[in-house]
Amino acid sequence: MAAPPQENSAVRMSSPAGKWILLTTVLGSSMALLDSTVVNVALPRIGRDLDADLAGLQWTINAYMLTLAGLILLGGALGDRFGRRKVFVVGVVWFAAASLLCGLAPSAEVLVAARALQGIGGALLTPGSLALIQASFHPDDRARAVGLWSGFGGVGAAVGPFLGGWLVDGPGWRWVFLLNVPLALLCAPIALRHVPESKDDRVHGRGFDVLGAALGALALALVTYALIEAPSGSVPVVAVTATAGVAAGVAFVSVERRRADPMMPLSIFGSRQFTAVNLVTLCVYAAFGGFFFLSAVQLQVVSGYSALGAGTALLPTTVLMLLLSARSGELAGRIGPRIPLTVGPLLCAGGMLLMLRVGADASYVGDVLPAVLVLGLGMVTLVAPLTATVLASVDVGRAGLASGINNAAARAAGLVAVAALPLLVGMGEEAYRSADAFNDAFQRAMPLCAGVLVLGAVVAFATVRKPPPDCRRPECLTHGNVTAPPLEPTQARSRLE
Repeated sequence: MAAPPQENSAVRMSSPAGKWILLTTVLGSSMALLDSTVVNVALPRIGRDLDADLAGLQWTINAYMLTLAGLILLGGALGDRFGRRKVFVVGVVWFAAASLLCGLAPSAEVLVAARALQGIGGALLTPGSLALIQASFHPDDRARAVGLWSGFGGVGAAVGPFLGGWLVDGPGWRWVFLLNVPLALLCAPIALRHVPESKDDRVHGRGFDVLGAALGALALALVTYALIEAPSGSVPVVAVTATAGVAAGVAFVSVERRRADPMMPLSIFGSRQFTAVNLVTLCVYAAFGGFFFLSAVQLQVVSGYSALGAGTALLPTTVLMLLLSARSGELAGRIGPRIPLTVGPLLCAGGMLLMLRVGADASYVGDVLPAVLVLGLGMVTLVAPLTATVLASVDVGRAGLASGINNAAARAAGLVAVAALPLLVGMGEEAYRSADAFNDAFQRAMPLCAGVLVLGAVVAFATVRKPPPDCRRPECLTHGNVTAPPLEPTQARSRLE
């Protein structure tokens, strides 16, 4: 077996090593991204085969999102300490094993438990993929590498509904999960052979913030339970659970503030740029979570599409992400992230409002396609600059931490949206079995999702800035509190943009 490149070797994008690194990180992250979208198309069939109500379908999505969001910070910290490649590979193998259990699940309860295990694997591999790119590539190539990673990863997420529909209508919904096994068998050996190991030497000898991780996951779990159970559960139980969730969240912040080596050091939010982009992330991914949860069901239950037809309906977003994401990342590197992070959410909001035309017997060309095209253009404009700006706003040594925080924000936002939207729009437990009931709820949900995107655009326009390029003076390197060590002139533009 050939030896992997040396740590911190500044691999160039055009080299064979650079192409292997990109392929590996795309394969790994695509596994997690696929399962965050592909399952949506299978929900009606899963509900019918396993006799699950709406709450069961919500937990099928949210059990995965819960452990992913709650543990992804710990996954980033493990990678920074023990080696990002090592933890990435462990995550890939864990994810595949949990996927096999999902595919064999005999009941809704077992499926939900297996989905929670899947989220643990995702928490290990997801931050590692971005951190490997940031730590391995030459500074001049990082923006393009992140753009390509975002583009191909976005393709994985976007192709999920199409692939899921084909599997559901063909061999069955269980293959939605079983597909991850061969992907892992391809990804893990490539990573071990071709990807350089990297770690943050500053974290050796430190303990892990187990209490912080537990409190963060507990807060998300209790709040999610309260939101899902609110329509039909006992009012006192829901109230107590919600209160306990908020209390756990407050305790989490208190522990992170006082602990010497916290899982989520609050000092990282001293960067106004990092804080601002994470606020935008919360808005954007809350809307995306609600949209993808409801739209695939809307197309099947209300518009009469097959699972494959519903998945294919979203395919244009795949094409747009594939063709334009890398260029979007490069454009944001030249003009700064403010405009893309403002325009992108507005375009996505427009696409979701156009989905209001998608009802019974909806025409694909006249009703669905315009909405999907506008949404896809918004995602292209938004996703790569969002990711690149998060990583550029902190020191490279904290890449795993920054990636973990941003991913946690995205997953937590989607988690809360899937739990809260049915409650906010009055969707009953059996709504997905009735075309009229589901359509009424969908018509109320899309404006809410669009409104959250508009809020994200306002936050981006008001707070996100582009630091001055090619400047080594302290006031430049801390512009907007974006702190970093002194850089060579050739490195400054890539890091700060």
